[in-house]
Amino acid sequence: MQNKMYQVSTLQALALGYSRAVITAEELLQEGDTGLGTFEDVNGEMIVMDGNCYRADHKGNVSVVPPETGVPFAAVAKLYGNQRFTLKDMPDINTIRTELTKKIEEHFGLNSMHIVRIDGVFTKVDARSEEPYRSHHISLKEMLGHTQKAFVFENIRGSLVGVYFPDYMDGINMPGWHLHFLSEDRSKGGHVFDVSIEEGAVSVDKITNIMINLPKEAAFDTYSLKQDLQEEIKSVE
Repeated sequence: MQNKMYQVSTLQALALGYSRAVITAEELLQEGDTGLGTFEDVNGEMIVMDGNCYRADHKGNVSVVPPETGVPFAAVAKLYGNQRFTLKDMPDINTIRTELTKKIEEHFGLNSMHIVRIDGVFTKVDARSEEPYRSHHISLKEMLGHTQKAFVFENIRGSLVGVYFPDYMDGINMPGWHLHFLSEDRSKGGHVFDVSIEEGAVSVDKITNIMINLPKEAAFDTYSLKQDLQEEIKSVE
């Protein structure tokens, strides 16, 4: 079964401040049922799960977005869960990333993309989201300096949804694992800085095809996408 990663724009374009809508949330959901991203003017964090598109606002409160909501950046795929395993007593995000990487390496997957979902009990989730900031050519780092809010969820059931991109795709997306959280009752969520898992059921799919939908408007051509933004992207991650 051929699965594909469907991506809207590039992380490098978002990092440089291109936050205009490229497609709608409704169009995005036609391409995948699991993934993450953000919304027009970086208005909150996106979690796509079970074919629904959720927004976590700057307080960590979650809602389903209207179909016409604009999407400047996202990565989604269909989740089949071809590889499944359990994680227990994972104290932090680095431990989780290391374990996920070890599992995909066992299946010769380090140079491929992956989609992941982890359902379970989380001891602590250190997350963030942001308010919208209408501006162009202001970097994501500077934007988040004005709009980002951090919050912590403790002893909570829910899911991590994420993507893995190999190192050579740096700039298209973030190399390694990028994770967002959504609570079981779909009321809380955000971009994950750190997380500890009591126990979690993991579903992962290896993906070897990608479709990138680039912005069509002329303004996209005014961004210098060849500059190295690795450090800047790491700092907002």
